[in-house]
Amino acid sequence: MIPVPTGVRVWRAAGHTDMRKGFASLSLQVQEVLRRDPLSGDLFCFRGRRGDLLKVIWHDGQEACLFTKKLERGHFVRPSLADSVVSI
Repeated sequence: MIPVPTGVRVWRAAGHTDMRKGFASLSLQVQEVLRRDPLSGDLFCFRGRRGDLLKVIWHDGQEACLFTKKLERGHFVRPSLADSVVSI
């Protein structure tokens, strides 16, 4: 388990994301769509079209990290969104 520091915000992009994207493309999406800094230390979550795949990018202050979680059954629940992002 990787400890996430206290006070880190979690952001989830609305809609679905092309899961072929890597850290550089997802970071650009954070800047352009979410209008956030991908190197801020916050967690940025992206959900695939089928809902069974989630990618999270995070910069821990030293290096950029890209985490991927794929469910064998079911899907990640999509929270209701007022705008194009939700802060958890």
